[in-house]
Amino acid sequence: MCTGKCAKCIGGTLYPLAAICLICNIILFFPGWSTVYVQGKDPENKSLITEEVKYMGGLIGGGIMVLIPAIHIHATGKRGCCGNRCGMFLSIAFATLGVIGSLYSFVTATLGLVNGPLCEYTENGQLVWGTPFKSANGEFSNESYLFKKELWEKCEQPKDVVEFNVILFSLILAASGIEMVLCLIQMVNGLFGCLCGTCAEKGVRAPLVWSLNITRRHHKLCLI
Repeated sequence: MCTGKCAKCIGGTLYPLAAICLICNIILFFPGWSTVYVQGKDPENKSLITEEVKYMGGLIGGGIMVLIPAIHIHATGKRGCCGNRCGMFLSIAFATLGVIGSLYSFVTATLGLVNGPLCEYTENGQLVWGTPFKSANGEFSNESYLFKKELWEKCEQPKDVVEFNVILFSLILAASGIEMVLCLIQMVNGLFGCLCGTCAEKGVRAPLVWSLNITRRHHKLCLI
């Protein structure tokens, strides 16, 4: 596969991945499929949305910061102003932006899974809002709530918030991980495109050379 076709394939694949990150992050603002928590406040006047959701890793990082490079990378695989060595060089810079964005999304999704959701739970006989599954030292171990589904019932509100967060953060984690790999591949592909050119360039040169040969042959026949 030539560098142009590879870029077109990578760009096309990045579109749905960016959409997954973007949509999942937006949905995370509505735990339990309710708008109550995004608008509400706890007794201490704090937001009722999980902290990692507000970092907007999927929306900004895996979404917008990957979608913009995807548009240019996809364009480099087509014949046009971007389908040349200069376009390939620029795709390296755009792919780097994609790596940074997907990495940010990957890290925030990982933190969201490790720390668990913000929810209402019972502590010392009283209902409080907090992150009951968050480790005091921030370490991840086999004792994590992720491996003990029976602990998920500890969160009383929002309804099924643990499953809600685990599924959506996992989707963002997987999508941003794939985005990162694809953007890294495009950085290498873009380098080869700068050095060797694209299929679009070769496709333009071939008819030109062929027409020149025909013209020369016709000129020779006229002389004879």
